[in-house]
Amino acid sequence: MTSSVITLESTPTWAVAAVVFFLISISICIEHLLHLLAKYFNKNRRKYLIQALDKIKSELLQLGFISLLLTVGEKPIANICIPKSIGETFLPCSDPSNDSPEEAKCEEQGMVSLLSRQGMKELQYLIFVLAFFHSLSCILTFGLGMAKMRKWKSWEAETRTLEYQFSNDPRRFLLIHQTTFARRHLRFWSEHRFLRWPACFLRQFYASVSKVDYFTLRHGFITAHFSEGSTFDFQKYIKRTLEKDFGVVVGISLWVWILSMLFIFLNAHDFYNYLWLPFIPLLMLLLVGTQLQGIISRMCLESQEKSQVVRGTFLVRPSDHFFWFGWPKLLLHLMHFILFQYKFGFRSCFHRKTEDIVIRLAMGVLVQVLYGYVTLPLYALVTQMGTSMKKVIFPEKVVEGLKRWRANARRNIALKNNYTSARPSLDNNTTSINTSPSFGASPSFNLNTTHCVKFDQPSSSEYLAVGVKDEGEANSTNRETKDS
Repeated sequence: MTSSVITLESTPTWAVAAVVFFLISISICIEHLLHLLAKYFNKNRRKYLIQALDKIKSELLQLGFISLLLTVGEKPIANICIPKSIGETFLPCSDPSNDSPEEAKCEEQGMVSLLSRQGMKELQYLIFVLAFFHSLSCILTFGLGMAKMRKWKSWEAETRTLEYQFSNDPRRFLLIHQTTFARRHLRFWSEHRFLRWPACFLRQFYASVSKVDYFTLRHGFITAHFSEGSTFDFQKYIKRTLEKDFGVVVGISLWVWILSMLFIFLNAHDFYNYLWLPFIPLLMLLLVGTQLQGIISRMCLESQEKSQVVRGTFLVRPSDHFFWFGWPKLLLHLMHFILFQYKFGFRSCFHRKTEDIVIRLAMGVLVQVLYGYVTLPLYALVTQMGTSMKKVIFPEKVVEGLKRWRANARRNIALKNNYTSARPSLDNNTTSINTSPSFGASPSFNLNTTHCVKFDQPSSSEYLAVGVKDEGEANSTNRETKDS
């Protein structure tokens, strides 16, 4: 029985037009939704979310090019012939079904295609699903994390109450074991590494970020980078850093594509990857959560070793040495890797039984919820305790004001230098010009004068005070950020 292939010439034009119209309509709707989302982020000054959205758009464009290349190279790649002995190695299934027709050129030579045309179509579908679900899982994870951290806003507001200021008055002195933070972390297991790790492993499943942890880490961060008694909004700073990290996680970089190729190779039946590959993301996620909890306990232990008396509130000191290899950003790359998973279809040769499908789905849901609702908020808080603060410390309005001030300063310095270089020639050629001392100074800079850079909103209390030297360089910067 021979099956005839229906070409485009044998297809009614109304059918072709209907399919094309449907595809174009979906594309326009997606483009319009992305445009509305970008306008919303721009209106709310969410610069880093706009950057994340641009990465998603670039990934969609990249997928379009990959789809085009696979379509164009379908026939040439299928005509590449290899020996059957090589074509039967590293198969994904132990008993594969071979229903796709073989290329006549390879069949005549007693060989098989490097990749059949049916295989090219399935590969195109696989790469699209891989990138799509990676972006979707990142968005769902970010949404779960923001929902969990919503109560941090009320915690931040509590730091401005008289009750909080009285209980944390620096004129009060307490023993370390009298503080709530020490009672939470200084237990019999704290000083023994082999006991501390299991305790930290279990702690991430209940009250992974408590109010006392938030207050203590917030106090340590502000004390290390700001003056005592600063009204810095720590919760909004964490929110900005998380948005920036989301732009990194949602992107599919070169090393992620390399890992995807490695996972495809490891899906051969010879490696029995269906027994261990689905559990790797869960194990890595639990390891990262345990490490984050361990960092908090180690900071508490280090503060106890330095002093047994607490002034006002418990003080922890941020440092990179608490993190693996002294590199806090390593945790971000690990979490990026965890979100990336290679998935087969539900009815592949590895999932022929309903039990296999249930286990796979349960593992995926567990990793997604644990990642977004437990580990991500903990990561967002603990990674701020590195030695240096991130540049998103300034709100967007402050950054724009700094950029304007920098541009004006450079322009004024250039005008001053041009006048200084032109002044000797004027003195030599004429004696009628009166060179006033005040004329030689920059129009915007005076010696030993403090300049304030004000911002767009007159009611805003954000400002930047800069003392300027004769060379035009800022010798001190005092900043005060107060979000209305």
